[in-house]
Amino acid sequence: MDLISNSHVPKYAQIADVFRQRIARGTWPRGLRLPANEVLAAEFGVSRVTIRQAVGLLAREGMLKAQQGRGTFITGTLKQDRWLKVETTLADLAEVYRDTSPEIINISESRTDAPLLPEDGKAAAHYVFMRRVHSRNRRPYCVISIYLDEKLFRKSPTRFRTETVIPILKDLRDPAISSARQTLTIGTADLEAAKLLQIPLNSPVAEVRRVFTTADQTVVYLGEVTYRGDFIRIDMDLRP
Repeated sequence: MDLISNSHVPKYAQIADVFRQRIARGTWPRGLRLPANEVLAAEFGVSRVTIRQAVGLLAREGMLKAQQGRGTFITGTLKQDRWLKVETTLADLAEVYRDTSPEIINISESRTDAPLLPEDGKAAAHYVFMRRVHSRNRRPYCVISIYLDEKLFRKSPTRFRTETVIPILKDLRDPAISSARQTLTIGTADLEAAKLLQIPLNSPVAEVRRVFTTADQTVVYLGEVTYRGDFIRIDMDLRP
């Protein structure tokens, strides 16, 4: 199995992530004895020291346990933590952000134009751009680029800087949000996203683009979000 040699994530951590996935999927069930370090080293093209580092990492997490003279065994299971639902209505989406109360790290802020598509609607005169990371229990789960109509931003800059934006917009009455659309695509983490989300380069991610407009079709919010793939789930009601 090839590892990402130019990744900022150490090889032992990449291998530990592969081990976690095998445990989570049941490929390595509880009670299984791991292949010998020599076999795993040959599979990943690394030294036995690197394998021992990966095994030690999962042993500290309670996933593995070495037994003297017998080998290393799977002793735990990986908790599925896909707690973040990508909702399909604005009201439900706003409630998700109210309930999760994410820890927000603002990376940058500037005044700019928004990269709108022709079908998005009319552009506002100016937008405030905010780049931020949302975390839960100090674990980052998404990176988001926000383009917010500057007129709206100036009404409550402190709230917009310190709170999640969507619940604030959902409660607006002047102007009210009349249309909200989102598109989800599956991709892989680039170098910047990998660093910010603390995941290996090219890990699966969900990319969501959200556009909110007012009654006159002015785009007051554009959000471009990259979610960690191992945190999100989508529930859909497939109506007969």
